[in-house]
Amino acid sequence: MCEANAYLRQDGKEEIFMEMVDKVIPEADGLVLEDIFGRRKQIKAKIAELALVDHRIILERGQA
Repeated sequence: MCEANAYLRQDGKEEIFMEMVDKVIPEADGLVLEDIFGRRKQIKAKIAELALVDHRIILERGQA
């Protein structure tokens, strides 16, 4: 499978934000993440890192 898990990095720690992410959609005030089932979560964050081989999306809060 090609989906990834999204993690929120805060204070040097990473916590899972959303599993099985299929789409990352940039918006004016942050990001919308959609999983393989069509469920969506919105977050005011930026992409800090994409580790595609490891299927990881690292997010950091703040302005997108």
